[in-house]
Amino acid sequence: MLDRSRTRQGQRHAEALRETVAFARQAEALGYHRFWVSEHHGVPGVAGSAPTVLAAAVAAATSRIRVGTGGVMLPNHQPLVVAEQFGVLESLHPGRIDMGLGRSVGFTGGVRRALGHGKDDAEHFGEQLAELLGYFTGDQRVHARPSEGLRVSPFVLATGSSARFAAEAGLPLVIGAYRGEDAMLRAIEAYRAQFRPSVWSPAPYVVVSSTIAVAGTSERARRLLMPEAWSSAYSRTHGVFPPLSSADEIDSLTMTERERKFFDEAMLGHIHGTADEVADALHALTARTGADEFLVTTSTFDRAELLDSYRRLAELTGVLAPAR
Repeated sequence: MLDRSRTRQGQRHAEALRETVAFARQAEALGYHRFWVSEHHGVPGVAGSAPTVLAAAVAAATSRIRVGTGGVMLPNHQPLVVAEQFGVLESLHPGRIDMGLGRSVGFTGGVRRALGHGKDDAEHFGEQLAELLGYFTGDQRVHARPSEGLRVSPFVLATGSSARFAAEAGLPLVIGAYRGEDAMLRAIEAYRAQFRPSVWSPAPYVVVSSTIAVAGTSERARRLLMPEAWSSAYSRTHGVFPPLSSADEIDSLTMTERERKFFDEAMLGHIHGTADEVADALHALTARTGADEFLVTTSTFDRAELLDSYRRLAELTGVLAPAR
């Protein structure tokens, strides 16, 4: 599970962050394998800005589930600092920390300037990744404490050529189909073909990221997707991500032609439906991708409905016994 600490309409950021920590405890009770948090800077409607800090809170509030980031955007940070942060996390919660790494830069020019980085910094991702991993293996001249000798679990989030970096470094790959499934399948095929075994992973490992909504009816599941789809459409027409609104409120909106176009596009490409429908879709996606694992990124307005969707998903995948 990936939770971005989305705010709901009328909700403060602090409440969204506390809900993320509570949601992690619920994910652990449902039997999920990992709980990840994200990095977004200066984005209205998203409280998750400091993933390693939030991951520390999540790890302290749970006891078994793996905790990590999806991800830390490496171009925004110095690799030594990232190594130190994950070294502290792994030292406090041994065997439970995942280090998901991405190459995106700040959302706007103002944010990038405030971070002290620019768009071109993403071009140095491969070098930054090698430097970061070297602090854990002891291959750097500077010794990172307490990171050196520890074995966190690194993952690379695929954007652009990131799949190649994952293959060359011998790291697990996290990839989504948001830009089209054909491109995703080509990237996965190239990743497996170019993969070099490493101390981090002896063989390719693919995590497919997807929004998945499960409900008692197909229509109810579709409505779970509407708050995030409207937030996306609004951001593309106004330049701002708003807090999540309810599906009923979105139904009452009079969208412009451009807003409707982006909203309809944002509703596509997700897995949703009843338990049987979602199970069939997951089997088909597994067959097409050979995925080793799925990362679920679902957001919606109603937290209770979101938890129910994750409970139904846990039941159909067999990690949670069906309710009686």
